[in-house]
Amino acid sequence: MSEAHEPAASGAAADEAEGGRVAQLKHTGLRPGWTTGACATAATTAAYTALLTGDFPDPVTITLPKGQTPAFALAYENLQPGAAATAAVVKDAGDDPDVTHGALVRATVRPLAPGTGVVFRAGDGVGTVTRPGLPLDVGEPAINPVPRQMMREHVARVADEHVGTGAGADVEITLSVDNGAEIARSTWNPRLGILGGLSILGTTGVVVPYSCSAWIDSIRRGVDVARAAGRTHVAGCTGSTSERTVVAEYGLPEDALLDMGDFAGAVLKYVRRHPVDRLTVCGGFAKLSKLAAGHLDLHSKRSQVDKGFLAGLARTGGADEELADRIRAANTGLAALQLCTAAHVPLGDLVAEAARDEALAVLRGAPVRVDVVCIDRAGTVVGRSSVR
Repeated sequence: MSEAHEPAASGAAADEAEGGRVAQLKHTGLRPGWTTGACATAATTAAYTALLTGDFPDPVTITLPKGQTPAFALAYENLQPGAAATAAVVKDAGDDPDVTHGALVRATVRPLAPGTGVVFRAGDGVGTVTRPGLPLDVGEPAINPVPRQMMREHVARVADEHVGTGAGADVEITLSVDNGAEIARSTWNPRLGILGGLSILGTTGVVVPYSCSAWIDSIRRGVDVARAAGRTHVAGCTGSTSERTVVAEYGLPEDALLDMGDFAGAVLKYVRRHPVDRLTVCGGFAKLSKLAAGHLDLHSKRSQVDKGFLAGLARTGGADEELADRIRAANTGLAALQLCTAAHVPLGDLVAEAARDEALAVLRGAPVRVDVVCIDRAGTVVGRSSVR
């Protein structure tokens, strides 16, 4: 696959162009990839062209929402003249650790009666929406709005070119992904109520390596699903152990659990705009000590446990200077916690309270009550805050 490059900007425009994802990609030197939505659009365009002309364009070029024009090689093609055409492309996620990298995305296009328009179907490996709160109605194939619009626009262009201006496209588009149901088990789809396979996603068509946009988007969709289900209490959890803890502590249902991973900031910022009555943040003591210190990305590559900060907190809880020095010299956050536990200094509670206050600061007065629960690796609660 190749992508057309636009000329470099100059002057003030160049400075502006250096921001955001483009700058991130330049800095890392990593290769971008293409979303499942872009792959589906390419396969659909090739299949519909073959249905009208008898020939599959290979490679097939599409136009993405921001103007890029990538070209996709076809990995499969099948034509039943006048009845149906199928084309497929292999998803290339670039250097992003995307579970759908290498997946074969297929599109089968069939003609429909004039005036029908474009109808989307879920084939093997593409999921179906079964719960409210997503940008699609219950019962719809899990083909998100932007990819749908891209496919509509591209089949309309193909129809204009090969049938006549304004002719429009009356087609059924069935998307499938080889082994999609199996791949989907490694995604949020089952929890979000998307059953049977993957979602066809993408708002720009481009996958930026390590941008983690898919995970953050899944957090947002999780909040949407919980709100649509009428949940008033949700929990942002750093992993499966913390999920089990909040279920045991509060009896929360699965659709009230947000797998925030390291992205505490993504949860807080989205809940700020889409409030729920109560948010519990639950995670490992060390990770939540980073939130307490003001970090919103809790990944070990992007933030570290600040043992000086922990020593300062411990001092407010009654630790003497000798203990504070030992905390500063501790090898890990857990070691600092153990030192305080032995000295009857409630460091876990102090971290939870500070993390709650940091969360409230990010929420900026949104009508959301917050509490924080810190756990150890076994899931034992080692600190908690009050609800505020």
